[in-house]
Amino acid sequence: MATDAVPAPRTPLSRERVLRAAVGLADEHGLRALTMRRLAEELGAEAMSLYYHVAKKEDVLDGIVDAVAQEINEAVADIAAPDWKTAVRRRILAAREVFLRHRWAPALFETRSSTSLAVLRYYDALVGLMRQGGFSYDLVHHSLHALGSRALGFNQELFDPAESGGGDIPADLADQLPHLVSMLSGIAHDDPDSTLGWCDDQAEFEFGLDLVLDGLDRLREQA
Repeated sequence: MATDAVPAPRTPLSRERVLRAAVGLADEHGLRALTMRRLAEELGAEAMSLYYHVAKKEDVLDGIVDAVAQEINEAVADIAAPDWKTAVRRRILAAREVFLRHRWAPALFETRSSTSLAVLRYYDALVGLMRQGGFSYDLVHHSLHALGSRALGFNQELFDPAESGGGDIPADLADQLPHLVSMLSGIAHDDPDSTLGWCDDQAEFEFGLDLVLDGLDRLREQA
C-alpha cells in the first residue's frame, strides 16, 4: 500500500543561518541586492520572521562583517614564519584571499561605525606579532597608521573612476592634465580575479605592502 511521502523538516532559522545566507546573497548578487525581503526569499521565510534573529538591516551588515572577519581569523590562525615581516606579510595576503572571495566586503568594512570584535582580534594578533619582532608599542601604532586598510588586505581607493563613467580623463581636460593622461594610458590591470578595486589588484597591493613593511623593518632596526 502506497504511503504519502513525509516532507523533510525545514531547517529552523537562526542568526547564524540568516547571516550565512546574507553573505551568500552578497557574494552572488552584490551588496545592493541584500534587502530584508530578498534575504527572506532566499531563506524561504517571511520577512518579519527574520527580525527574531536580526534587529534590522544594519544588524545584518554588522553581522556579515563579523562573519567575514571570523573567516579571516580562521585563515590566518595557523600561519607561521621565521621573522615578523614574513609572518605579517603572509597574514595580510591570507586576509586578502578572503576579501577576494567576498569582493563587496572592503566597501562595507569602511562604512561600519562600530568595530567588530573579530576585527579587533585580528589586529590584536597583528600587534602581538610585531611586538615579538622587536617593535615598541609606539612604533606598532605608527605602523598600523602607515599600513591603513592594507593591514586587513585591501587598499582604500583615492577615487573611483567607475562612478564617473570610467578611468579616462575627459577630452576637454586632457591638455590640462598631461601627466595623469600619460599615466592612465600606460597602466594595465590584467588579472581581474586578483582585483578588489580600480587600482587594487594584487600587483599594486603587494607593491605598496612591501614598501611599507621594508620601511618599517628599517625603523625597527634603528629603534
